[in-house]
Amino acid sequence: MGVAGSTSKVESPDLETTPRPKHIFILSGQSNMAGRGGVTRNRHWDGVVPPQCRPNPAVSRLSAALLWEPAREPLHHDIDSKKVCGVGPGMAFANAVVRRGGAGSEAVGLVPCAVGGTAIKEWARGENLYENMVRRARDSVKGSSAAAGGEIKALIWYQGESDTENQRDAEAYRANMERFIHNFRQDLGLPSLPIIQVAIASGDSRYIERVREAQLGIDLPNVVCVDAKGLPLKEDHLHLTTEAQVRLGLMLAEAYLNNFASMKASHRQPEAHYC
Repeated sequence: MGVAGSTSKVESPDLETTPRPKHIFILSGQSNMAGRGGVTRNRHWDGVVPPQCRPNPAVSRLSAALLWEPAREPLHHDIDSKKVCGVGPGMAFANAVVRRGGAGSEAVGLVPCAVGGTAIKEWARGENLYENMVRRARDSVKGSSAAAGGEIKALIWYQGESDTENQRDAEAYRANMERFIHNFRQDLGLPSLPIIQVAIASGDSRYIERVREAQLGIDLPNVVCVDAKGLPLKEDHLHLTTEAQVRLGLMLAEAYLNNFASMKASHRQPEAHYC
C-alpha cells in the first residue's frame, strides 16, 4: 500500500464551517496512537500526509481548547504537546469509515487524548490523564440532544509499550485494562460502549509477550482487538512508520465497520475477535 503524499502543516482551522459531528470516536493511549509517523531522529515531522490521511470536510477533531475544528495531521499536536507528533492511525480510520458509509451521510468527530510514554496505571480513574479523557469525551457530546446531537461510537485504544518494562506491570496489565474499560464506560454512562484496542507491536522484549497475551485474552462484551504485530517499525524499533499507521487505521476501520457500525440500542455483540 503506497502512502506517498503531499507535504502539509498544521494550519489555522476554519471553525465557522466545521459541522458538529454525530459519530464521535475517542482516540487514546500512548505514542503510537498520538502518532510518530514521519517524525525524524532530529525530532521534526517531515510533513508528509498520505492520501488516506488528508483532510476531509466530513471529519473534525476536538481541540485542546474543546472546540470542533477540521481534522488534519498531526491530530494530537496540541494534546501530546511535549513531544513531536506526526501521522497516527486516526485520520486513516476516520476517512475509511466515511468512505465506506459507516457514518451514513453524517459527520465524524475525533477526540484525541493519547499521550506518549504513559503506562496503564497513569490512565487509572483519578489520574490526570484519565480524568482529562473523560472530560473531553463528555464535552464532545455536551449540548447534544438525542435527536440531533453527537454520540460516542467507540473508544480506539493503543497503549501498552510502557508496561513491558518490568514484570510487575506486565503481569498486572490485564486486570488494569479490564478495570479501565469498566470505569470509562461507567463514568460516561455507556455500559456497552464499543472498545477497539490494539495489541502492541513493540516494547521491551522481556515482557512484551506478557502484555500482548493480556490484550489478546481480554474477553468482555463489545471489546475487539486489532493486532499490530508485524507492521513496519521505524529505526527506533518502537514507533510505527507512516505506512504502518495508514495500514493500522484501515484495520481499525474494518474492525469498527464489521462489529459496531450498525449497532443500535440493542447493543449487539461483536461478530469476531480480531486478535
